[in-house]
Amino acid sequence: MAHSGEKHHKDGHEHSGSKASDENDHAAALGESGNPAEATRTMEVDMNDAMRFTSASMSIKRGETIKFVVRNSGKIKHEMVLGSIAELKKHAALMVKFPGMEHLDPNQVSVEPGKTGELVWKFTKAGTLDFACLQPGHFEAGMRGKIAVK
Repeated sequence: MAHSGEKHHKDGHEHSGSKASDENDHAAALGESGNPAEATRTMEVDMNDAMRFTSASMSIKRGETIKFVVRNSGKIKHEMVLGSIAELKKHAALMVKFPGMEHLDPNQVSVEPGKTGELVWKFTKAGTLDFACLQPGHFEAGMRGKIAVK
């Protein structure tokens, strides 16, 4: 029985590892972590306790490196995570199960109440990229947006 448990544990790691690399593959399909010194534009994003981003819809040119200055004007922690809507939905469900999960990925920024964070992303290909707050319940409450890369 213990051996079977070990195998299951190992499988769990493989699955979560493959899930993370799938997310990174999608993010890599549209862009990569950017160098702040190469940012061509700064865009301000506000996150609030009404579970909304301002702006929730953005248009960016392919090849631009954007520095997102992300402000949390609320009283609870929020985050901005870039990815496909399918990946964000999966990740949001995980966050409900494991609310203490911390994110350290280059495609996201977590911001404490009243603070400001930065996310720098280079948009290398045209397409649509989604973003959302994956704090438990926030995605489900509609805290998400879209970036059109043209």
